[in-house]
Amino acid sequence: MTVALMWEARAVEGRGGELLEWARTQVRALAGEPVRREVLRAPQDRVLVMTWWEAAYDAELPELPEPEGELITRAVHRWRFESVEGA
Repeated sequence: MTVALMWEARAVEGRGGELLEWARTQVRALAGEPVRREVLRAPQDRVLVMTWWEAAYDAELPELPEPEGELITRAVHRWRFESVEGA
């Protein structure tokens, strides 16, 4: 089964580039190697990280932490999804 982990944060205004670089560094430092990884950005200084793993839905998988300090405007949002065969 493939499990996708999503991590999304919104930077303090004007610090989106810093959050993006922080997220890229964190993705490279993850324990284990995901099947796929992607880092995206959006307006309002938002950053989204998606990683795909060959694992059970409830498996313990490495996730990005919450950034320290005052880099983000709110708590990080996290989601977990499983692939659906034949979709």
